[in-house]
Amino acid sequence: MVHTSSPHILVIEDEPPQMELLAYNLEKEGFRVTRALNGEEGLLIAEESGPDMIILDWMLPIVPGIEVCRQLKKRRDTSHIPIMMLTARGEETDRVRGLDTGADDYVVKPYSVSELIARVRALLRRVRPGSMGETLSYSDLMVDTEKHWVTFKGKRVNLGPTEFRLLCTLLEKPGRVWDRAQLLDRVWGMDKDIDMRTVDVHVGRLRKALRQLDGSDPIRTVRGFGYSLDHSI
Repeated sequence: MVHTSSPHILVIEDEPPQMELLAYNLEKEGFRVTRALNGEEGLLIAEESGPDMIILDWMLPIVPGIEVCRQLKKRRDTSHIPIMMLTARGEETDRVRGLDTGADDYVVKPYSVSELIARVRALLRRVRPGSMGETLSYSDLMVDTEKHWVTFKGKRVNLGPTEFRLLCTLLEKPGRVWDRAQLLDRVWGMDKDIDMRTVDVHVGRLRKALRQLDGSDPIRTVRGFGYSLDHSI
């Protein structure tokens, strides 16, 4: 079952059989998958949805994959997204060209699905360690994502499932300011019909749980925008 807080992968592939093979296996592993059948559509979806990772075919209609990669890596709001390129081009010069354009990994067709999934996990571990079962820590906060344990200043903190996912998201990039729409997508899923104020309610509950220990508040409010973990905790 794919959870709304599962890592979101955008697959840009114009061959339907390849697309369905990728989507089926990724969803079977618990990832959320969005499909794009050409480069132009892929660029629009990447900008609008901000996926955690992109799997990108080299040979695409309208906008070639290498150009999609170049544009995404040039844009400030998408440059951080890891890109795995898929291609039948096996020459070293082609691989170097793809990596020089900004691709984070390069898989030659035909590929092993199990190897591709392993590479996907390795890339995601860099950007969403909490979703890959990693232990997250920052200053006096520590979260064991497998055991669902949270400690703050050496003491256990009891959190509900939503507050736990919210804290994991904030912990993945301390200091980053997340706007409410980004938190809704990460914690609840954008397909959910949830009011933006719901984020404020759950941030308030998370703050209350953390403050109960000694009154410290590690969450910074950026008025009119969103929230982040403060560097001064």
